[in-house]
Amino acid sequence: MEANVAEHSEKKETWSGGSVKPFGASYGKMMMWFFIVSDALTFSGFLAAYGLTRFKFIDSWPIADEVFTHVPFIHGEYPMYYVAFMTFILIFSSVTMVLAVDAGHHMKKKKVAWYMLATIIGGLIFVGSQAWEWNTFIKGSYGAVKTTDGKVLQFVKDGHQIAIADFVHGEREDHRVQHTRENGLWFESEGTIATYSIDQIVKAYNADSSVQIRTEFINLETKKKTILSREDGAAELAKTKLVVEGANLEVNEYGNTIFADFFFFITGFHGFHVFSGIVINIIIFFNVILGTYERRGHYEMVEKVGLYWHFVDLVWVFVFTFFYLV
Repeated sequence: MEANVAEHSEKKETWSGGSVKPFGASYGKMMMWFFIVSDALTFSGFLAAYGLTRFKFIDSWPIADEVFTHVPFIHGEYPMYYVAFMTFILIFSSVTMVLAVDAGHHMKKKKVAWYMLATIIGGLIFVGSQAWEWNTFIKGSYGAVKTTDGKVLQFVKDGHQIAIADFVHGEREDHRVQHTRENGLWFESEGTIATYSIDQIVKAYNADSSVQIRTEFINLETKKKTILSREDGAAELAKTKLVVEGANLEVNEYGNTIFADFFFFITGFHGFHVFSGIVINIIIFFNVILGTYERRGHYEMVEKVGLYWHFVDLVWVFVFTFFYLV
């Protein structure tokens, strides 16, 4: 009888609630978890939409190894190297955040400050790298042309993609000034004029027999884009309506325009989260320096912002996988 009473008393103390908080979590941490769960569902919806769209247009989806090949201050193609570096920096900033939280549990103010500073620096490097990557993606690497039936045509030599500037020489023949509201109709503007005209590209292609054209469509067996014969390439090139340099929400030299739409939206949304986390971390960092949490007797705010930072890092792992690896 006494054993049964003791067992019942022990169970009641553990699970009965009342003054005992569930899992010992404060109100602030519970609200942070609610936010993280809701935000995770949002990102899940975005990535699911990306996955379904990619599956629908799988035969014309850009190949990541051909898109993300640049490294700052280094010429040449290094597929995925810089993206891998960005990912490492962000994950390492999660490690420094863990160390900051642990130092807060031991009430070590200086260590918390140093680890928070390292986390902030890591976040700034990541956001700066993402801005550089956006700029590179927008400017483009090689250039392409778009036909009247919506196909994106790229140029290759010896099986490797080349830039338009590699076989087209000289300046535009028309030397036309770009139309703006200041020098033309006040209610109408014009996109940036391409470096080369359509006629220049067609003439240069016809004059250089070593240049071939490949389409945006991928051979699912070889996992490479389809290269056309010289005759078929000339026929497709004759339907050119636009010279494409870089990528934006309307055209994309790398292939399907929807890829650029998703890239800008999802990586931009994640980048906004990282930037917000940096701002919050800076505020918490100065509060640590001022001794705010030392006077409170705990560093729970560091732990709460740490939860958010780990969530942002985890989301990037999925974004990295969907956009760059798969």
